[in-house]
Amino acid sequence: MMNVRTTRNNVPNKQRKLLGRYIVADPKICHGKPTFIGTRIMVFQILNQLKSGNSWDAIVADWRGSVSKEAIAEAIMLAKQYVIDDNPTSKLV
Repeated sequence: MMNVRTTRNNVPNKQRKLLGRYIVADPKICHGKPTFIGTRIMVFQILNQLKSGNSWDAIVADWRGSVSKEAIAEAIMLAKQYVIDDNPTSKLV
């Protein structure tokens, strides 16, 4: 028999999920929103900075090197996968 931890409501606990080399979704950190490993910097914060026109160098400097250019690239790739591959409405385009 498999031993699965459960919450008070007998619902299985969510586990930490690696989303890539730099990004993780951990229910114990920022309510499970995707963050950069070892930080509480949420992926959506970086995506918003990109949307606002900030350069990658400026973003790296803003976060004092806690988010690398490679991590920014991974965030963009994961966002693209979500929007294009996982979003059913994208199949209509």
